Amino acid sequence: MSAAAVSDLRTGQRLIRFLMTGVGATLLYALLAAMFSAGRPIMMDPVAGSVIAYAVASAFSYAGHKYFTFSSGGAHRFEAPRFVVLTLLGLAISSAFPAILSGKLGLPAQIPIVLTCLFVPFVNYVVLRHWVFGKTLARPRNGSL
Repeated sequence: MSAAAVSDLRTGQRLIRFLMTGVGATLLYALLAAMFSAGRPIMMDPVAGSVIAYAVASAFSYAGHKYFTFSSGGAHRFEAPRFVVLTLLGLAISSAFPAILSGKLGLPAQIPIVLTCLFVPFVNYVVLRHWVFGKTLARPRNGSL
């Protein structure tokens, strides 16, 4: 198998792992936010419950992408703060798109929602691959893909 074919295979596998981790984090967020707002295990204000659920899902996402998607052996002290910056960027984008597209331009809410759902994961993948975990991708650990 050629080096290009191996690289394509690794990229395809990494994309599948990225999607699995992202879907898992999204489902975890939804489950926790629903539980907290329903009073399980404790009753919370929906906003507080959502924020806590988002934080837990973000921690899951970090661990999933570090160990499963990118198999990174890099130090948490470098990668975790970068992941937090990326997470805050995603949150800013998901706030800015509706504010600008619906609030200022009067477009239906579905447009910024769809754009956010497409744009944020794309940005996340590129930034995770090249900035958050990028240095360790140059030297895969234990022959990981």
